[in-house]
Amino acid sequence: MSNMKQREPHEVPCSLKIEFDTISNLPGHIVDKILSHLSLRDAVRTSILSSKWRYRWVTLPYLVFDNQSVLVSTQDQTLIKNKLVSIVDHVLLLHTGPIHKFKFSHRDLQGVSDIDRWILYLSRGSVKEFILEIWKGHRYKLPSSIYSCQKLIHLELFNCLLKPPPHFNGFKNLKSLDLQHITMDQLAFEYMISSCPLLERLTLMNFDGFTLLNIHAPNLLFFDVGGVFEDVSFHDTFHLAVVSIGLYVNSGIERNLAFGSTGNLIKFFACLPHIQRLEVQSFFLKYLAAGTIPGKLPTACLELSFLSIRINFNDMEENLAALCLLRSSPNLQELELLARPEEQVTARTAANVDIFQNCPFNQLRLIRIVGISGIRQELSFINFLLANTPVLERMTVKPSSVDSGWDLVKELLRFRRASMFAEIIYLDP
Repeated sequence: MSNMKQREPHEVPCSLKIEFDTISNLPGHIVDKILSHLSLRDAVRTSILSSKWRYRWVTLPYLVFDNQSVLVSTQDQTLIKNKLVSIVDHVLLLHTGPIHKFKFSHRDLQGVSDIDRWILYLSRGSVKEFILEIWKGHRYKLPSSIYSCQKLIHLELFNCLLKPPPHFNGFKNLKSLDLQHITMDQLAFEYMISSCPLLERLTLMNFDGFTLLNIHAPNLLFFDVGGVFEDVSFHDTFHLAVVSIGLYVNSGIERNLAFGSTGNLIKFFACLPHIQRLEVQSFFLKYLAAGTIPGKLPTACLELSFLSIRINFNDMEENLAALCLLRSSPNLQELELLARPEEQVTARTAANVDIFQNCPFNQLRLIRIVGISGIRQELSFINFLLANTPVLERMTVKPSSVDSGWDLVKELLRFRRASMFAEIIYLDP
């Protein structure tokens, strides 16, 4: 036995040694760059690569706690809460250096009071981007410490209740605000928007507590809103370029208009001289059609190049409002018309009046029409567009059903086209 040859340890291949040395000797900024592209979970696991990588993740300035970075294999709400809270607490305890971004968006956790502690901790630092999405349970009431995060540039909240304290003076560095499924009272909403002087992007979706969208934001470039509201007005928003707006109700739209007052169309566009892209969604065209509808807006939308409208072709006022927008957009290049088929039969039918007076759209190249059924009002609108678009390249038509498909195709082929290069493409529903 003593003469038996002892087994020698396996020699580590030279190439593997070189790879380990390469990983260990990467410059710090390269390591940070690699970590920044990993989920928090994977970033923590890099500690096993080498001693130089160990705990390198604790200096990460971007902390994201979501379903990808925090895995929970249980349905027990108590266990889920305890595990998630423990992980976040542990990461914040070990973390060193500034935290520029903090995102908490785990679909298995309801709002818990521990979030208050995390926000208080962040408010004492230099957090610039804060995202909180509560996917379960009631609205989560934000603690007052969130309003002390004065270095915030981006704030994104989902399913939260906002009640700013009396001493709140706005977010002076905020450029992007995204509020979805939130509750907030009218005065607080207006004050928050007007007291963010650098605000460039504003998103509002499914909100309650306020119904008047009074937007005072001199640097606003992007505005996306969808919800139930009574009125919208812009003040000092002369840089606003991209607007997407959807009104989710179809009643009570005209009740706020005084007799003889300026219509909503003129009022809405008064502070939008540089609008470039507009999406009129849900029932918002009905809002714009309330009151006086001019043939053209007093000031043309010279920079508007893309226009999307959801329209009830059976409604005379909506047709007139849509035509007003078209006539007021001499440089429009792309148009999208989305029919509201659920209203086509029940809404008040347009009278037998020729509202389609010739008006050439000399820049319009692409038209997309979706959800039509082949009724007279729809075909009249399409005929008008084809006859007044001398540089049209393509019109795409997608009906709501196959019932009248062939008849619709025959009608489209019969219409005269101002553009000899126009191509009509029929898409099956």
